[in-house]
Amino acid sequence: MSALTSVVEAVEPSLGRHAVRDPGPGRFSTIVEDPDRLFVLEAVYEGYLMHYGRPRAFTGMDPDLRLLAGDALYALGLARLAERGDVGAVSELADLISLTARAQAEGAPELAESLWLATARALSEEEGPGARAIWDARNLHGPKLSDTRL
Repeated sequence: MSALTSVVEAVEPSLGRHAVRDPGPGRFSTIVEDPDRLFVLEAVYEGYLMHYGRPRAFTGMDPDLRLLAGDALYALGLARLAERGDVGAVSELADLISLTARAQAEGAPELAESLWLATARALSEEEGPGARAIWDARNLHGPKLSDTRL
């Protein structure tokens, strides 16, 4: 069973009725080995897609419900990490959620995608530098998009 299927099975029944039959494989299974961290990353990514993209595992929601469902998926993932005491991963995902929201607000969805990959690597055995490092490097080496719009 994929981590994404596990996420679908873990949501509240009110969201579960909007689940697709087969959500397919998750996005991060080739990067993140730890099953708990993989579950969390897939839950948070699905929440992100509820806010900014096209969800893979849920359908048939109006925009307001999608927004609430996205928040519920963020909470589902972060709560699992908190229960485990994985403070480093909670911090990484909190950065990711805020930085991808900012990237979307600045009209930089490609940057948001880079942040997702950096977080996946940070949560893997590779232990990459994470989303904050990518964000900070971008701000050191180039103007913010919001600074270039006049």
